[in-house]
Amino acid sequence: MAYPEFLIAPMREELTDVGFTELRTAADVDQAVAQQGTTLVVVNSVCGCAAGKARPGIARAMQHAAKPDHAVTVFAGADIDATDRARSYFTGYPPSSPSLGILRDGKLVYMMERHQIEGNSADGIAQALTAAFDKYCATQNA
Repeated sequence: MAYPEFLIAPMREELTDVGFTELRTAADVDQAVAQQGTTLVVVNSVCGCAAGKARPGIARAMQHAAKPDHAVTVFAGADIDATDRARSYFTGYPPSSPSLGILRDGKLVYMMERHQIEGNSADGIAQALTAAFDKYCATQNA
């Protein structure tokens, strides 16, 4: 059973307020991933590590000069089909939430799993993401 929308709406807004597009269906995910360039795909979650670490760290990283061309998000436990489809692009990684991946032209080039989020701080997540943005996105945006 999906989480009630009134409960997760503020959690969704933490990412949409910093420029993310929400994807609610599998078709939305496929369309987003098919875009040329780099796409940051975030699997959002209600868990404490998403609230205290992942979303704040992602928001800080999105202020960096180098950023992905596209930033999209699905919500685990709410956007079930979209989440399953997003995870299908994270080839070689088991499902986890929160998690995030950077895809370049539809191919996964960077992955941050839940265990890397749980054992980190918001600042540490922002630093790891900005380093990934510099490596995978800077040349795309230059």
